[in-house]
Amino acid sequence: MNTKPLNRLASWIFLALACAAAPAPRAAPLLRVGVVPQQSALSLAQAWGPLLQYLGAQCAMELRFETAPDIPAFEQRVAAGSYDLVYVNPLHYVQFHEKPGYLPLAREKDRKLVGLIVVRGDSPVTEVRQLDGMDLALPAPEAFAASVLPRIELENMGVRARIHYVGSHDSVYLGVAQGLFAAGGGINRTWQQQPEALRGKLRILWQTPPYTPHAFAAHPRLPAAQKRCLQRELVGLSEQPEGQRLLRQLQLTPLTEAQDSDWNDIRRLKLRYQPPVER
Repeated sequence: MNTKPLNRLASWIFLALACAAAPAPRAAPLLRVGVVPQQSALSLAQAWGPLLQYLGAQCAMELRFETAPDIPAFEQRVAAGSYDLVYVNPLHYVQFHEKPGYLPLAREKDRKLVGLIVVRGDSPVTEVRQLDGMDLALPAPEAFAASVLPRIELENMGVRARIHYVGSHDSVYLGVAQGLFAAGGGINRTWQQQPEALRGKLRILWQTPPYTPHAFAAHPRLPAAQKRCLQRELVGLSEQPEGQRLLRQLQLTPLTEAQDSDWNDIRRLKLRYQPPVER
């Protein structure tokens, strides 16, 4: 009797059972990454996608880029803890560190956050006091350097501009360049990200003092090992060519490990955060 076919059949059955019994490969953990919508969702996805892919590969995670239609909607999602990792402005960090407890990972090492008020290049306005009674475009009520600080400056001077919230920094710059508003608020990083042709139509009227910049922060539910890996890779970006390229793409300078106390300069302002109205 030829037993070879039976032996082969037995081998196949054994292999099939072994494969069935073997545990399936563990999927990489999925992290939702929320980026404050200072620009259009398309622009942000194109700019942030390569960095998130790089970090995911280094830390064996899947990092999914997410944002929101506007800054108030983004604030609601951060407050609800919807994101595992966030990139937020200083005022947001201070608020959302308290609740739901986001923890700092990194920030830019040598750059401070500076808010701007811009006008058209041919505008007759040469000082902030002249904005009294004029239309001022701001991104959103709680955009720290682009909205909150300009409002405080104008209030302290007794200047009553007509404020319009337009949803993003891009919309501010474009609206001022098109003559829809006399002036608008932004920050140094998003200003540098604008096309040269657009910036050529505008000029900076006023700048804030410098403050600690935006935070990369993690939700407290993340395991410690994941937080450590993300922090290590963010800080190490500037040490090799690929990381340097990714930082340049985002107009970010080299990053450093962040401590909660880094944002005490924001806390000293004693600004009162106003949660967005539910929609």
